[in-house]
Amino acid sequence: MAFLELNGVSKAYGSGTDRTEVLADISLSIEEGEFVAIVGFSGSGKTTLISSVAGLIPPDAGEVLLKGERVSEPGPDRGVVFQSYSLMPWLTVESNVALAVDEVFADESKAERDARTRKYVDMVGLTPAIDRRPAELSGGMRQRVAVARALAMSPEILLLDEPLSALDALTRAKLQDEIEEIWREEKKTVILITNDVDEAILLADRIIPLNPGPNATLGPEFSVNIPRPRDRSAMNSDPDFKRLRAEITSYLMKVGLERGVDAEEEFVLPNVTPITQSDELPEAYKKAAHSPITDGYVEFSHVRKVYPTPKGPLTVVDGFDLKMQRGEFVSLIGHSGCGKSTVLSMCAGLNELSGGGIILNGKEIDGAGPERAVVFQAPSLFPWLTAAENVALGVDKVYPDASNAERLDIVQYYLSRVGLGDSMNKPAADLSNGMKQRVGIARAFALSPKLLLLDEPFGMLDSLTRWELQEVLMDVWKRSQVTAICVTHDVDEAILLADRVVMMTNGPNARIGNIMDVDLPRPRTRKALLDHSDYYEYRQELLTFLEEYEGGADPKAEAESDDEAPALDSEAA
Repeated sequence: MAFLELNGVSKAYGSGTDRTEVLADISLSIEEGEFVAIVGFSGSGKTTLISSVAGLIPPDAGEVLLKGERVSEPGPDRGVVFQSYSLMPWLTVESNVALAVDEVFADESKAERDARTRKYVDMVGLTPAIDRRPAELSGGMRQRVAVARALAMSPEILLLDEPLSALDALTRAKLQDEIEEIWREEKKTVILITNDVDEAILLADRIIPLNPGPNATLGPEFSVNIPRPRDRSAMNSDPDFKRLRAEITSYLMKVGLERGVDAEEEFVLPNVTPITQSDELPEAYKKAAHSPITDGYVEFSHVRKVYPTPKGPLTVVDGFDLKMQRGEFVSLIGHSGCGKSTVLSMCAGLNELSGGGIILNGKEIDGAGPERAVVFQAPSLFPWLTAAENVALGVDKVYPDASNAERLDIVQYYLSRVGLGDSMNKPAADLSNGMKQRVGIARAFALSPKLLLLDEPFGMLDSLTRWELQEVLMDVWKRSQVTAICVTHDVDEAILLADRVVMMTNGPNARIGNIMDVDLPRPRTRKALLDHSDYYEYRQELLTFLEEYEGGADPKAEAESDDEAPALDSEAA
């Protein structure tokens, strides 16, 4: 008898014409002490599946058995960690964990319960922050509290529903290592829901795809036979890792293509010239050039940014120098807090420079303008307008000589390209976060800007959606040859998109640490990238750089062993 069994589990929501079939006949057996990763995408039913195992949602058909007993309600034998932290904001780290301990171990003495609470707070490295409240913690630290709270219940099975997806790469890597260490020490059975293939391979014994719904089903199992402990940098050169990664990615991409069989109506982009590609800019943007350039379409020269703080000036970026050619695509990568987004916001004209200058097409940037389109990680739309109306706001401004029909074609073309052809008339308030971000990306593309600025535009999206939009971005870039800068923490995304990858040192006083030319043929696809002989060499170069800078601004300085916990303060909130 398996430790955990799902037998024919099905679940739907709503009724009548509004009924949505989410899970269909899910059957799965997991052995005690096994670490299973389920990879899936937005809307595939991952959270419904994990909630059924947790006893939070009853299935419509089938059953969930834990040690042969039917699961019908939540219980302390199942510890759950969701993507959102769900902490009590008025309680300290210790008190948030103690809530669970006091409930589950009410028969123990107060001293025993306090000892149990402190044990798990210490296990996740939060003893230095034990008296802090959630508002005083970074995102990574809050998620550590959630993990400690789940573990402190001494559950027999740990259910992790994308607990790391909202975190920056460095914090995510640290927590991945901690989860594996806890799994080995505690001998827990673990189910991890993730959309990150690398994370699944790093942690799991088995990887099982959850095919997208409606009527989501489980795909084929992939066994992970790579010896433990697994080092993410060493795995990069492991042939078993490369093979497994390629197999899983190919399967997921195949699923994505099948999901997209219901292709939306194709639109042909009209041949009209946007105002930002014309010499006749509006008077508000006709400013004398302060520093005309002779070499480089975009030029960053000694760019600095200093913020005032109660402890004195803090220099975030100190001497960022870079020249870009017209039509070049640059990826900007580095650890959280290195100033990537600060550089991008200064280039967008949304953040004043403290020193140096940025020149675009012979004119110095001294404010925001329509020739620069920006896409941030969090979508910024007018919620009362439809997707089409949000895109049309910019189109109406930059295509003044186009007819109304041509402008509508432009709006429809870009919304169709990002997969929203069927949703363009929905209000933004009714769209999911992923769909809102697609609108934001379509809006930026539709402006045909001189410079496209992307600040982790796919960071909030699941893998399949991210891959799809990367393909869209490359397709539009190939068509328009727009000069682009993309801030990312994703090594694969940086290589896939860029002509050059610019690596930034850690802040404060961050600057460019290295530049890597990506000499891979275009057009690029993720599958072709995985098959290219040079791909993993590029990947290793980036991983090595990021690994060197994990310890601080100076990679040569040896990190103090007791610096790790205080360093958590620098994690991205």
